Amino acid sequence: MRLRDKVVIITGGTSGIGAALARVVVREGGKVLITGIVESEGKALVAELGSNASLSIADLLDPNSPKKIAADCVAAFGRIDSLVNCAAMFDQSNVENLDYENYLKMMQVNLHAPLFLIQACFPELKKNKGAVLNIGSVNAHAGEANLLAYSMSKGAMVTMTRNLGNANGVKGVRVNQINPGWILTDREKKMKVEQGMPEGWWNNLPKSDVPFGTMSTPEQLAEGCLYWISDESIPFTATVLDLEQFTFIGRNPEKN
Repeated sequence: MRLRDKVVIITGGTSGIGAALARVVVREGGKVLITGIVESEGKALVAELGSNASLSIADLLDPNSPKKIAADCVAAFGRIDSLVNCAAMFDQSNVENLDYENYLKMMQVNLHAPLFLIQACFPELKKNKGAVLNIGSVNAHAGEANLLAYSMSKGAMVTMTRNLGNANGVKGVRVNQINPGWILTDREKKMKVEQGMPEGWWNNLPKSDVPFGTMSTPEQLAEGCLYWISDESIPFTATVLDLEQFTFIGRNPEKN
């Protein structure tokens, strides 16, 4: 029980990586406030997890949502020990087709909301010597050609994580970040099909893309997150960790 009696907020917790991590939190003895915008998914997950889970429906495009989420967690469980900023907005953009309004929405969901959620939770995190885990992306290093705004938001999150981690370790609050690589979420499956790939495309990927032969799953990533929201990771802070099947520097695809 690595999270016994810990209370964890997970944004984007109704599906994908967030839902997988919510299951791990409860399995490890913790309590979880799941946030998201799809109420039906959230209710189903809370029903699955039982009394150690609660739901806060909040749209991160609303600047009032951080305070609401923090208040909902304290109302449900009386404290906050960890915050996982997992929610993200994703679309394809480059310098030629970038839309100003979509760009602002991307930055609001992926960067501004996580920052102000940390601020809203900070009194509780400081009181409880808590932890923040930001879920970024390997695209933070530069990003794909058609992921301009998304990559920028995740790059800025790296700086935010390092700044807050360095500044607040003296207050007992740890702030770390995981940058996942390619994860086989339901959203990823659907999006690639919409872009023209066949059903089941994830079963026929070359090892140059996924060296282990299969894509990484939300469940595997959730296990990798567990250490960083538990007391086991004390005193490490301001860490930004890539979790991917290959490295970007010195990558050498398999030679047959």
